[in-house]
Amino acid sequence: MDENEVVRSLAALAHPVRLQVFRALVVVGQTGLTPGTMAEALAMPPASLSFHLKELVHAGLVRHERAGRNLVYRAAYDRMNAVLGYLTAHCCQGAQCLEPAAGCNC
Repeated sequence: MDENEVVRSLAALAHPVRLQVFRALVVVGQTGLTPGTMAEALAMPPASLSFHLKELVHAGLVRHERAGRNLVYRAAYDRMNAVLGYLTAHCCQGAQCLEPAAGCNC
């Protein structure tokens, strides 16, 4: 993953509504959500949700596929993990970190 891709992903998540939408998709996992279900659960107008979903899809953090008459949106875990990997690639100045529960050995 290159720096521009990371910046695009982080910029997409830097909006409170998009962060809320992305977190909702992460919580439901591979089941995904339809826009109607998301709009209702997040108390958001469908047009606003559509705009924010488009931004998340453009950043590669969300994917969608057609299921019958509906679109189902899912978090793109591979992209999310790549962003996290980029951010932590050089943590602890190259030293091995402690177990996550114990904290970083920085």
